[in-house]
Amino acid sequence: MIKVLQEEKQGDVFWDLPTWVYYTAGYDLGCIIYVANPTDAAKEYMLMTKTSRSGALINEGTIQVHGLAWFTVEPGDFIRLYGTMNFSETGVNLTVDLIEKVTEEVVDSVSTILVQPSPAMPPGWDGAGGLDWMSLLMMMMVIMMMSTMMKSVSETEEEKKARLEKQERKKLGY
Repeated sequence: MIKVLQEEKQGDVFWDLPTWVYYTAGYDLGCIIYVANPTDAAKEYMLMTKTSRSGALINEGTIQVHGLAWFTVEPGDFIRLYGTMNFSETGVNLTVDLIEKVTEEVVDSVSTILVQPSPAMPPGWDGAGGLDWMSLLMMMMVIMMMSTMMKSVSETEEEKKARLEKQERKKLGY
């Protein structure tokens, strides 16, 4: 039987961000970061942010917790950090590393991709190829036909009764 020796995990970090998120440079990116200490001794940690593109480091910084770079997590406990981050770049990889103070090593990390949002324009309206007026006219015709059909189908009982009474009065001549 083969025994696998595992080192004790020195810390865990995770957050509520998906694997990619639309982000516009200069705006705040809100998130909740969780830091867990799975050991049986209190640990001091630091959170370091890094943005990179194609493997090249663009920027790095420290996330301050209660105004300090290093913070303590009790043994077997976790902390929840609410906050925002702000970056001058988009279209980059964002990584948050959890660094343990005694070893000064990265013990865990999380990452996401900050994707540049693109304007939502209907097909043909983006200036490439011009506007297809025939498609626009056909779409308007379909919408008008559908709304006319819905109007006739959605006649209320009172409207139906009033219409039938009006037709009856016409037939009777008053």
